[in-house]
Amino acid sequence: MKAARAKVTILGCGPSGLTAALYTARAQLKPIVLEGDTPGGQLTTTTEVENYPGFAEGIDGNELIDATTKQAKRFGAVFQSGQVTTIEPGRPFKLHLTSGDVLESETVIVSTGARPRKLGLPSEETYWSKGVTSCATCDGFFYKGKEVCVIGAGDSAMEEAMFLTRFCPKVYLVVRRDKFRASRIMGERALKNPAITVLYNSIPEEILGDMSRPGGLKVTGIRLRDAVTSETRVVPLEGVFLAIGHIPNTDFLRGVIELDENGYAITKSHSTSTNVPGLFVSGDAQDHVFRQAITAAGTGCMAAIEAERYLEALGE
Repeated sequence: MKAARAKVTILGCGPSGLTAALYTARAQLKPIVLEGDTPGGQLTTTTEVENYPGFAEGIDGNELIDATTKQAKRFGAVFQSGQVTTIEPGRPFKLHLTSGDVLESETVIVSTGARPRKLGLPSEETYWSKGVTSCATCDGFFYKGKEVCVIGAGDSAMEEAMFLTRFCPKVYLVVRRDKFRASRIMGERALKNPAITVLYNSIPEEILGDMSRPGGLKVTGIRLRDAVTSETRVVPLEGVFLAIGHIPNTDFLRGVIELDENGYAITKSHSTSTNVPGLFVSGDAQDHVFRQAITAAGTGCMAAIEAERYLEALGE
């Protein structure tokens, strides 16, 4: 098939990819943005974003994505549906799409993000973003005065639980085994917090809620099974926070660039550059620490500027 050609191709259109599109478009590089199978990324599942600068009253996640998309299009960014299956490094890069088409590009910015690791419960999907979430920093404020739970046993779960105690009178820490996986110091901090109640040997079986509520779906509790006795019990609460990890959307980069043991792209210090010249990674595909819309946008800006400088050095 005849291959299309671009100076910059951006994979993903969440905050990181859209920021990269905006900056490269304003630099007259006419970027092509491949939207992937989840246009807008995780932000489109967020009904209210209150910690993104510039919106005093907050903004709906979809509205923020739509506005940034229009902004990038205004300067010439071209959006296409399509998902990459493999990348062949070289000059140019060859991007093979699920459609069978091949796109050639002088540079590639990967902004495919990461997805939260889930429990696999049908009720989890029913109440996603309606009482079930994976980001205490993003959504904790909305649960002020409510009892919630955090599911997980690692350092991230301890951090999420302790953060939520700023807003919530009681935070249940649901742990599948009889001990934490977290570091000793983090575990001790959680145990010393009077607002945190640890539920050991507890396996989530179902998230319960009210489907008849006029204002929409609402979580009312969680059913847990005891890993030792197999007995079940219901814990009344209004929010469920998952802290069992994230999965970076980087499978197609295996064998192409260096990835860490969890699949996150390894980039150079203070850079989005990878070990393959001309291939940059921004956003949650390389950030396993902060995972915020604003930090994703920041690295999208970095990737765009680095791609522009890379092309300038090549005389493009």
